[in-house]
Amino acid sequence: MENPLDPVAVRVLGSLIEKEITTPDNYPLTLHAVVAACNQTSNRDPVMALDERTVADTLAELSRRGLAREVHRSDSRAKRYRQTMSESLSLHPAETAVMYVLMLRGPQTPGEIRTRTTRLFEFRDVPHVEVTLQSLATLSDPMVAQLPRRAGQKELRYTHLLSGEPEAEVEPAPGAVPAARADDAPRIGALEDEVESLRAEVAQLRAQLEEVRRELGMPPGS
Repeated sequence: MENPLDPVAVRVLGSLIEKEITTPDNYPLTLHAVVAACNQTSNRDPVMALDERTVADTLAELSRRGLAREVHRSDSRAKRYRQTMSESLSLHPAETAVMYVLMLRGPQTPGEIRTRTTRLFEFRDVPHVEVTLQSLATLSDPMVAQLPRRAGQKELRYTHLLSGEPEAEVEPAPGAVPAARADDAPRIGALEDEVESLRAEVAQLRAQLEEVRRELGMPPGS
């Protein structure tokens, strides 16, 4: 990608895409809600601890590049933000779902992508995911790439290219704890989604409470 995004921009953009689908009643998001979404400890790899100034600066840069936009809702005085990457890059829902999971959770196999995108898009099967990945990989400006197969692993993994070409991965040392089996993905994914849903609800309630406090002129956390 020309002018690659830094990891913070990828996290902010991925979080906006996720919340557009998972918490539509609270979307577009306030700055406080965007920060909470970026700093979630579930369904995020790596976990980050971003502050409001960093996120605000990143949102301004994403807006300048046509990937996000500041909007206003009639029921709130707070500034809110939405993603426009899907529109700007003419992505189909399936392509947006693939990009979201790669942006927030790092390299994934097609099976993992199918399991972890169920709340955004219902892929028919793994080949449907693979066709979507191929579509994204063969754009004039490719958005995903296939990673070299890891020793001892049968499934190929894919990564997004919003931050440029991926760095070479270091193979795990002999005797290292093996990764979870591919057939564990659906069970693990379901548990992660359940935890994510609960944490997202708590984060949104906190964001709404802080917004009310700000509009009433009350100090945060009072």
